[in-house]
Amino acid sequence: MKPTPSQRNPAPGRPRERAAAPEADRALASRRLAASAFRRVLEKGAALDDALAEAGARLPALDERDARLARSILTVALKRLGTLRQALDVCLKTPLAQSPPDLAAILTTAAAQLLFMGVPDHAAVDSAVALTRADRRIAGLSGVANAVLRRIAAERKAILDRHDPCADLPGWLIQRWRLAYGPERTARIAAALGQEPTLDITPLSDPEGWAERLGGRLLPTRSIRLISHDPVPALPGYADGAWFVQDAAAAIPARLLDTNPGERVLDLCAAPGGKTAQLAATGAAVTAIDRSSARLGRLRQNLARLGLKADIIAADAAAWAGEPADAILLDAPCASTGTIRRHPDVAWTKTETDIASLAALQARLLDHAAGLLKPGGRLVYSTCSLEPEEGERQIETLLERRRDLALDAVLPAEAPALGAAIDERGALRITPDLWPAEEARLSGLDGFYAARLRRVG
Repeated sequence: MKPTPSQRNPAPGRPRERAAAPEADRALASRRLAASAFRRVLEKGAALDDALAEAGARLPALDERDARLARSILTVALKRLGTLRQALDVCLKTPLAQSPPDLAAILTTAAAQLLFMGVPDHAAVDSAVALTRADRRIAGLSGVANAVLRRIAAERKAILDRHDPCADLPGWLIQRWRLAYGPERTARIAAALGQEPTLDITPLSDPEGWAERLGGRLLPTRSIRLISHDPVPALPGYADGAWFVQDAAAAIPARLLDTNPGERVLDLCAAPGGKTAQLAATGAAVTAIDRSSARLGRLRQNLARLGLKADIIAADAAAWAGEPADAILLDAPCASTGTIRRHPDVAWTKTETDIASLAALQARLLDHAAGLLKPGGRLVYSTCSLEPEEGERQIETLLERRRDLALDAVLPAEAPALGAAIDERGALRITPDLWPAEEARLSGLDGFYAARLRRVG
């Protein structure tokens, strides 16, 4: 299996000055890290990268190759979790959910290697048995691990033949999407989320030239889709600040704001800064606001590499007071369900309760943003969520309570090749199944919602 874009860069890891693990232990190190991080995601709700960093801090240091393998195993295990659980349950006398957690993690991550990663059977099975034997709490179950995984390997074709992408996502989420999008479109969305994510970039200028230099595909929206698997920092133009990594869908909201040189622009909830960079590149006077000082540090680094400037303020965007702005971008905190292909942990760490609380936060942010807008000013609201409460319904209720706002419809020319994503009100509803390609890894984009409004009167 080829590495995904997120696997091309080293996973968050241990300090390099720590001693490398002995050779015998290195053979198991990636699998041990993946299994440990897997438990942290499911049991503690940790984000994928945080889980790897936390688990890795307790284990011997890994080299870059082994760290990438651990991240790949964890990513696939989360992305195919439903299928893996079903396959293992068939082979176990006791359901996986009732098995010791350490054994369940080892079996699931090993089955991911056997079914979806092309890892040789002996490597996946033998390493899982060795990890089981090394854990005194489950050492007596090493024979079970061996038998179950060998059966998985023997029945691989039958398991994959009955693979249903919808089974790889939580039932409550699939049910919601079937109500919102219908069963057929939901099946396409689930299949798209199971694919390897694309690696898209936003050039600050000359998109045609950079597409040619990088050997990428120039997309209709002027983003560039990379084909190379080379590490991002090694690619031409990265060190010079000519472009930055940004999903093609995520690049659209800032473009809809259509900012001009000298305009006063607010980027609320700005970190990590891709949209801030887009706005600053137009010559607008940008103020970037985010409540997370740590995330703003990354924003500063990104702007410095790109040679761009913005006023950066650490504050709660729902309470910050400042001068009225000509244009405001509110890319609000959300459930992020449109990004599951890139962040598979989202499917297993978010709940319906989260969606309700986030929708309430979004409403507060929208009301506050409207108050910061000059008469005639523009506001673009966006979320990387597939949930109607965080998109369509949010705007419907906003317009009911704010008579000083009016929807400014997105035109087909502003969303090339995404005309079908413009809804009847003129807002954009992008789903991950759009933009299919012959090669699966070059298809799709993140799920997004974006609406543009003007302050009237």
